[in-house]
Amino acid sequence: MYHPQADDELVGEPRYGDAAVYVSPPAPRRRRIIAVAVSLAALLVGAVVVDRVAAARAESRTAEAFQEGMGTADRPSVHVSGFPVLTQLAGGSLRHVDLTAHDIPAEGTTRPLPVTKLTVGLDGLKTSGSADEAHARSVEATAFLSYEDVSDALGLDVSQGDGRGRVDAKLALPFAGEVTVSAAVSAVTGNRIAFTDVRVVEGELLPPLKALLGKALEEPVPLRNIPEGLHLRSVATTESGIDARFTGRSVTFRPASA
Repeated sequence: MYHPQADDELVGEPRYGDAAVYVSPPAPRRRRIIAVAVSLAALLVGAVVVDRVAAARAESRTAEAFQEGMGTADRPSVHVSGFPVLTQLAGGSLRHVDLTAHDIPAEGTTRPLPVTKLTVGLDGLKTSGSADEAHARSVEATAFLSYEDVSDALGLDVSQGDGRGRVDAKLALPFAGEVTVSAAVSAVTGNRIAFTDVRVVEGELLPPLKALLGKALEEPVPLRNIPEGLHLRSVATTESGIDARFTGRSVTFRPASA
């Protein structure tokens, strides 16, 4: 028998109590848009991956060039900035590269003073040329010299002083006692660090101690293990060592630099 349907119930329309929800398939135009969006996303991800591989290779080559040029035991850490890197490589230079190296030796000098840590920011780093040489348009760098390394170079026990830009140097000799002096630290020409304005802080400066201190502090200490083209601009004392700030243009890292 035929049962008429209520006016508020439309034929073919789901009721709120129905368990299933019917969704019409997307229109062809919408499907095309989705396909294009997925393809573009895949291309973008692929481009990023390829660019990161290129950046990693550039970082590896830069680290290799620096290690070969400066004679470090370990390769430095290198980070290439900017995206995409591929276009920078195609142009023959990287816009900016940050490099951090540790324990740069200083062999063959009268008072060898190794660089405990060197942080370098390089602009316009050329990507062509041999693997054992790297050249940058301009560079800013900071060489950290630990008090332990400074002490070994000077033959004194060096530590941070009470005043700004000053260090304390302690020396002890049998039968001559022990003396501690304070000295000002400054940058001088020739990429050298000078110790001046020496003052006695503790003890008595007997002639044997005075002679040894004069020999250790009178002549500035050269930093000969710095890449060619860098110039010492300033020095600052810290709790654990001396920070030496360098700048330069047309800087080359190669074996002759060391």
